[in-house]
Amino acid sequence: MVGDEKPTTWPIRCPRSSPTRSGSWPGRQPGRLWAGRRILFPPVCAGCRRQVSQPGVLCGACWPKLRLLERPWCPVMGTPFTHHMGDGFLSAEAIADPPPFERARAAVAYSGVARQMVQGLKYQDRTDLAPWMARWMVRVGADLIADADVVVPVPLHWRRFFRRRFNQSAELARAVCELSGLSFAPSAMRRVKLTRQQVGLERQEREENVRAAFRVPAEAEIEIAGRRVLLIDDVYTTGATVRAATKALKKGGAAAVDVLTFARVLPGDFRADESTTI
Repeated sequence: MVGDEKPTTWPIRCPRSSPTRSGSWPGRQPGRLWAGRRILFPPVCAGCRRQVSQPGVLCGACWPKLRLLERPWCPVMGTPFTHHMGDGFLSAEAIADPPPFERARAAVAYSGVARQMVQGLKYQDRTDLAPWMARWMVRVGADLIADADVVVPVPLHWRRFFRRRFNQSAELARAVCELSGLSFAPSAMRRVKLTRQQVGLERQEREENVRAAFRVPAEAEIEIAGRRVLLIDDVYTTGATVRAATKALKKGGAAAVDVLTFARVLPGDFRADESTTI
């Protein structure tokens, strides 16, 4: 099980994906088989599930509701600035509470259709969304991916994994690996503490909830020792989870850690009850 299974000896090397000569991506099979699948399972909008022309796209109504996070941004936290502040200018968050990770990036703001996609993946078994969400992550995290040696997802505790049957962060991480060619190490870190759900907790409660929740088992240290780790999660809310995971990875021997998520709750938008936040 992801997060508490017996670690593999070496990270899994995912093949680098690339378009075919026809311009389609692997998995989009041409010919009669692909045409038959389109008839039986017509592509739907990743947000509202209206029928669209091809898989992994948003309809005209949902696209304007997606806020892509773009430069200029804080070089550490990845939070966008309203205008260019000068090279190396840090956000107030990065100065007041420096994180244990080197850099964090997120593809979209956690609002509107992005929030629907995250909740669809996480709570409605929409694992089909992960490859398309990962494409946006690869786009925004190109500089992190270029420097990374191995990809590690934020793990679930084995009991929660048993109930949910999959780890949404691992699904995103696997897709990122398939697109980038990076090594995938899903068992490099375990969640050893069964934490409460973060939804409904205030900032301080979130930090306490995940304190010492993660550990790199001794037999898995070889997977990350001396390497730059790209840590993958679905949403960056207050940063409590990725901070705790980063500390565990560095204690296990990682040289440095960068964080890449699909969505981010922007400063000022956080409320304890995420269901009514945005």
